[in-house]
Amino acid sequence: MKEAIQFLKELQQELKTQDVDCQAAPRFWVVGDYEWVEANEGNAERYSVYLPNAAESYSVEDYIESAKEDGEFSDEQLKELDECNNDYDEILEWIKKYEDEGAELFPEKKVHIKRDSTFFITKEEAKKHIKANSHHYTHEAHTYAMTAWRAAKVAKLWEILQEFDWESVEIKKEEAQ
Repeated sequence: MKEAIQFLKELQQELKTQDVDCQAAPRFWVVGDYEWVEANEGNAERYSVYLPNAAESYSVEDYIESAKEDGEFSDEQLKELDECNNDYDEILEWIKKYEDEGAELFPEKKVHIKRDSTFFITKEEAKKHIKANSHHYTHEAHTYAMTAWRAAKVAKLWEILQEFDWESVEIKKEEAQ
């Protein structure tokens, strides 16, 4: 019981002194990150190629880099790829000719997401989680503060955690041992 009270005292201090990231109480943190999603041509930030024979997709830039490095294509074929001059239609035709005739290009844009199954009472705990689990996230992962809006029980719990006088708790002699 003594350890639990000490934990709550330390948590209370952290809650009172941490950066609130412009969020109203009751606040909590999740992991924010980015992912690429299909987009309309007009707001595409990049294009990716889908190769149905391999059941894989790559950004066009990554595909070209890989094609030049793996040694599967002749110098003549790679010269032809260079001559496409970043014209996506020409690049797609090259891919269809030499790699996969069913290949398709699709536009994508990067969007901000909140990662599922993440919830932290303190910003510091969220930071430590991201660092310890970086292999699950992109290099752009970050803490993202949110408010538990109109959640009366959460608000009451946060109030207790921040305002309760833990010094007033008396531990019975037999529990202290």
